[in-house]
Amino acid sequence: MTTTVLIADDEPALTNMYERWLSEYECLVAHGGSEATEILDRRGDDIDVALLDRRMPGRSGDEVLSDIEERNVECRVAMITAVAPSDDIVSMPFDDYVTKPVSAETIRGTVEALLERAEYADVLDRYYTLAAKHAALTDERSAAGLRESEAFAELEAELREVERELTESATFDDHEEFQSLLLEATRGAT
Repeated sequence: MTTTVLIADDEPALTNMYERWLSEYECLVAHGGSEATEILDRRGDDIDVALLDRRMPGRSGDEVLSDIEERNVECRVAMITAVAPSDDIVSMPFDDYVTKPVSAETIRGTVEALLERAEYADVLDRYYTLAAKHAALTDERSAAGLRESEAFAELEAELREVERELTESATFDDHEEFQSLLLEATRGAT
């Protein structure tokens, strides 16, 4: 399956550069917020990562970010912008904030990190789902009944496998990244 990145910036020189740097991915390029929203409407289900400039003509990157949320587009979002972060970003639903100028390594690293976080969050969500089922069964059924249940044995085996996946894929650069993923999974489980 091809990974798709939406690049939205009103500077063609930057979008061209980002597209070259991200050549291993399918890149959808928008030269403004309105064009980015049109791409969301056409290809929203295909987008894995969105890189948004905050200041664009027509619709701003902030508005495109709202469009992503309103349309329930399940992608990771990084704001790649010259706008210095201020208190207004606290309530914004993005995954990373990168201040321009940026290097090829920064852009590639940001996309790779967002993709890894998405994959890890999916596994963590699966873990919480299995753990909830396990807890419900152990709370309501006798130990003897659980020992006799083939379905419960399969559930426990799957839970152990997912725990192993989580342990193997936990390659966080820092504690804040782990806390962010845990918060996401907790929100998804409620």
